[in-house]
Amino acid sequence: MVNIVLFGKPGAGKGTQAEFLKEKYNLTHISTGDVFRYNLKNGTELGKQAQVFIDKGELVPDALTIKMLQDEVEKNPDTKGFLFDGFPRTVAQADALDEFLKTKGWEVTATVALEADDEVLVQRLLERGKTSGRADDRDENLIRNRYQEYNEKTAPLIEYYKGQGKFFAVNGIGEISEVTQRLSLIIDKL
Repeated sequence: MVNIVLFGKPGAGKGTQAEFLKEKYNLTHISTGDVFRYNLKNGTELGKQAQVFIDKGELVPDALTIKMLQDEVEKNPDTKGFLFDGFPRTVAQADALDEFLKTKGWEVTATVALEADDEVLVQRLLERGKTSGRADDRDENLIRNRYQEYNEKTAPLIEYYKGQGKFFAVNGIGEISEVTQRLSLIIDKL
């Protein structure tokens, strides 16, 4: 089983690349954003709790995120592997993911980070905000707050996964197909 964590700052292209990778490697794609949107749209208790944080441009607390993720994993017991998109976002979440996967006899195979310059990403999100309907994609201050949250809480994952020998960085700037090729070169070696 191949379990890949795909992460990067908001706007780095995780969702776009995940679509290609899930098809190419026959993985079950679990997008934290999609899981949140499902829970928010359907007014679940977890969704209502998460909305408060999302509206402020803050990360949803670990306990809520982990519960949502575990529910999604449990829906796919026969998968060949998972592509975690946007999770984990903190070292505490990474620990929780490792512990949860161990209960299944699985582990994270690799973590791949899409890297890109903040200014490029801010422009991407502002452009996406014109059509996404997401308030946090239309406000530059909220976007920058999300990057500050990322730098404080998510960037430490680099050291966490380097310590396990499972971290790979990929340049996330360029044509979609170029970025997909860069990712594939890493995944094909796993």
